[in-house]
Amino acid sequence: MLEPLTAFGQSLPLTVSIGPFTITERTDTALASVAVRKGRAQDLAKAAKDAGLPLPGPACAENSAPLSAFWMTPEMWMVEAPQASHSDIAADLKRALGDCASITEQTGAWVRLDISAPDLAPLTERMTNLDLASKPTGFASRTVIDHLGVYLIKHSDSLITLYGPRASAQSLLHALEVTAHSVI
Repeated sequence: MLEPLTAFGQSLPLTVSIGPFTITERTDTALASVAVRKGRAQDLAKAAKDAGLPLPGPACAENSAPLSAFWMTPEMWMVEAPQASHSDIAADLKRALGDCASITEQTGAWVRLDISAPDLAPLTERMTNLDLASKPTGFASRTVIDHLGVYLIKHSDSLITLYGPRASAQSLLHALEVTAHSVI
């Protein structure tokens, strides 16, 4: 019998605590990318609004439960939803958005790590080139951590989400652990 494994090869999500920092693997999120098809931006905007899907602007993330999204590039977003209710998120979005968008399942391609601490600034200042302390809640950007391209979403001054390539999950975790140890 096959049993699903996390990005770290375990049956349960990983949690690591280092000083005030907690790194939590999240396996309960379904992901799909949504890209506007040529000439269909207005159609997508209407279909997304009807479906309750936010399409945030550059460097932003928005939540409209159960769907949330963050901006990736012009006319492209990553959509998040609870895995329990959206296990086939790409099909759900295709039904909702029709043919005005190209939708690609992304759930298995990424590892999601939530990082929390009373003050994340010491950690984020060392691991990325973003001045995260000056960014508002809802900020989202692609950045680099230890030569790995990641997406970063700021939920608050004490909680961020990182999406990194699943195939590099262990390398990303190692970079986070080393950085956390360097600031405690």
